[in-house]
Amino acid sequence: MDNPIRTQLLALAEPEYKAFSERLIPEAPNILGVRMPVLRKLAKTVAKEDFRGWLDNPDIHYHEEIILQGLVTGCAPMDAAERFLRISAFVPKIGNWAVCDAFCSSLTFVKANRERTWDFLQPWFHSGNEFEVRFAVVTALTFFADQEFAASALAIFNEIRQDGYYVKMGLAWAVAEYYIKVPEITEPFLFANDLNDFTHNKALQKITESFRVSPEKKALMRSLKRTKKA
Repeated sequence: MDNPIRTQLLALAEPEYKAFSERLIPEAPNILGVRMPVLRKLAKTVAKEDFRGWLDNPDIHYHEEIILQGLVTGCAPMDAAERFLRISAFVPKIGNWAVCDAFCSSLTFVKANRERTWDFLQPWFHSGNEFEVRFAVVTALTFFADQEFAASALAIFNEIRQDGYYVKMGLAWAVAEYYIKVPEITEPFLFANDLNDFTHNKALQKITESFRVSPEKKALMRSLKRTKKA
């Protein structure tokens, strides 16, 4: 079967970047080694052509093909109703953090569909699947870290019990991002929350590593670290 997009990906692959990516994303199968800026550029080209044929193509073998389907889902011209349907179809394909985070960042249509997207995300927050939950969390930190949604988002984060490593890391990243952007709402949350100790402490670490946080606030964050009881 002729697959011109795969042919392009194979031509764009870099062996050294493939080896680097395999170390960085050990869960990802069949990595070619195509850089993200190249994939984003190719996605824009596909979006101008028969993008529905590509999105509906079941012959997906390489890691970069999955990413490309996600990027095209985000950038191709379609109405919101179709995009939500295609997001729902794509999310179960997410099998690693790299696919998840690239996909979430591509969903710029959210800026014009905030309330509808927030409602759409709710079931994904409560999924039992690690990367479905991470999808919701990373979308929240990307597009909803503001005064309007911070309190609701933090309340949801507090209820998440999916224990996958990439959920916990996503939650830590999200809480840190909310602290940086909406500190007046997030700081009280850090004094009293139901996050597991790993996630709580990792969020504090990410906050203290940020150049956007003052030395005084970093000292406060360090004081909130949880330690194991003897």
